[in-house]
Amino acid sequence: MSERSALRSRLEALSRELVKFGAVGGAGVLVNFAVFNLMRHLTDVPVVRASIVATIVATGTNYLGYRYFTYRDRDKQGRTKELTLFLLFSVIGLVIENGVLYAATYGFDWDTPLQSNVFKFLGIGIATLFRFWSYRTWVFRTLPAREAVERAESFLADGAAPQHSAGSRR
Repeated sequence: MSERSALRSRLEALSRELVKFGAVGGAGVLVNFAVFNLMRHLTDVPVVRASIVATIVATGTNYLGYRYFTYRDRDKQGRTKELTLFLLFSVIGLVIENGVLYAATYGFDWDTPLQSNVFKFLGIGIATLFRFWSYRTWVFRTLPAREAVERAESFLADGAAPQHSAGSRR
């Protein structure tokens, strides 16, 4: 495979990943805003607390989407570690997202429903950049290339496939 086609292949894979991440994230944003606005208009819960609850609900739905849709082909060993890292990075994302809303609400007294939604949306956008990087880098890791090759070779060897000598490999 040429360098150019390898680059094209990597860009296509990243593009598919971004679309899947965006689809799950988009559904999460809808859940987040629905819960936030319901709490904001139907209860007396303060704006940032309502946002934190909404973020937690959306995080739960997003985990299911990321694990079983976006990153279903990724390493599935160590689910406890995966979930722990997901929750850790989600909490950091929650702080980023709601920190923006907190600053707008309590730092600048921008607390109308429209202002709250705008700053919540801005916080979600900033936190999403962090989440995308952290989830793909630390949580839903790809299988190491060496491990994938060893698994494939052992599968072929177990199936009585022809063995190549070390000298015949490229």
